[in-house]
Amino acid sequence: MKVILLGELRGKGGEGDVVEVAQGFAENYLYPNRMALPATKGNLKQLEERRHNIEKREEKRIADANALKETIEGKSIKVEANIGEEGQLFGSVTSANIADAIKDQLGVEVDRKRVARSQNIKMAGRHEVEINIYRDITATVAVLVGVDEEAPAQEAEEVEEAEATEAPEAEAAEEATEE
Repeated sequence: MKVILLGELRGKGGEGDVVEVAQGFAENYLYPNRMALPATKGNLKQLEERRHNIEKREEKRIADANALKETIEGKSIKVEANIGEEGQLFGSVTSANIADAIKDQLGVEVDRKRVARSQNIKMAGRHEVEINIYRDITATVAVLVGVDEEAPAQEAEEVEEAEATEAPEAEAAEEATEE
C-alpha cells in the first residue's frame, strides 16, 4: 500500500516521500498517529503543491543536523559508573546515560534513540559511539567510562617538569665535580 509520509519515518523516508508499506502498518500505526496519508490522486496533487515548502524545511533540518554534527563530532564525554575489579562495570552504560552526558557536558540535546549502540557498555575504558543525527548524518563521540583522559596527559607534563628541574641541578653538580 502506498502512503505519503508526513514526517521522518526511520528506515522508510522523510516528509513528502511516497513509500510502500504493509496495509496493517498504515491503518494501525501510521494513520492514527498522523504520520502518513493514503497516496490518493487528491493527496498526491496536494503534495506537489506543498513540495516547495517541504524542500525548504528539509534544507533547514539538514543545516541544523550538520551544525549539531560539528558541535559534537570527535568530542569526549565522561560517564560515571561503578567499576569492579578488572574494569568490569556493575550494571552498564546505556543510550540514555550517554544522551544525558552529552546534554550535561556539551550542552546539546540528543534523543537517546539516536545513540547507535547495539549493546550496552559493560567495561571501563574508551568507547567510540555513533550518534545518528538525521538520515545519513552521523557523528562519533568518545565515551570515557571510569577513565580520566586528562590524567595521563597531566602525569606526562609532571614528569617532563620534574626532568626539566632535575637537568639544571644535574649540570650544576657535574660542573662542581669537574672543578
